[in-house]
This record gives sequence, structure tokens and C-alpha cells, in this order.
Amino acid sequence: MVARLSRIVPLLIVLAVIAGIVYLVAAWRYSPNRGKEILIKLFTWLTGILLVAFLLISLYALLDGNALILDLGLSFLVAALIGLGVTRICRAVFVRNHPGWKQKPVRTTRPDDHPRRPFTPPWKR
Repeated sequence: MVARLSRIVPLLIVLAVIAGIVYLVAAWRYSPNRGKEILIKLFTWLTGILLVAFLLISLYALLDGNALILDLGLSFLVAALIGLGVTRICRAVFVRNHPGWKQKPVRTTRPDDHPRRPFTPPWKR
């Protein structure tokens, strides 16, 4: 069991380094909350792509009958699945603590922003 878990340590280290770099840059460039938002979106996509990739690898290894690659693919698949679950939990906590985050800002309009309509006399309205 420990040998299987030690195989995914490099993937976890790479994900942690990516998370640290992205959060630090985004928090420095924008704000800590925007950094968290960017990190959540990035990791949702990244872990989703990893999940699909390792699922396909595992299915191919299963159909090919390669038990070693199947074992390795399933280990990485479980790591990606746990990563996606943790990311979604972090998103739920973030949205609960920042309810305005769900609503994206909309562009404001001024009375002069719409195209002008031709003048209609009051008796034809």
C-alpha cells in the first residue's frame, strides 16, 4: 500500500508547486481573493484533465491486459479524483464565505449607451 502511495508523491509535489506559484503571483498581481478564485478554476480544469487522461490510460491498460500500467494508472487516477474532490470542497467553502463571488459583475449602462431611436411624436405612440 505504501509503495502505491509513494508513486504519486511526484505528482502531488508538482501540483503543490504549481498551486503555490499561481497563488503567489495572482495574489500579488490582483488580490488574495482573486488569487483563490484563479487557483480554484485552474485546479478544477487541471485535475479534471488529469482525471480523464488517467481514466483513459487505465482503460487502455485494462483492455491491453497490462497489470503494471493499470496499477500505476489507477493510483494516479485516485490521486486526481481526490484532488478534484478537494478542489470542489475548497470552492464550496470559498463561495460560502464570499457569497458575492458567485455573481459576476455586469457592465453598467448609461442612458446614452443605447442607440438612439428616431423621434416618435406623442400622438403616434
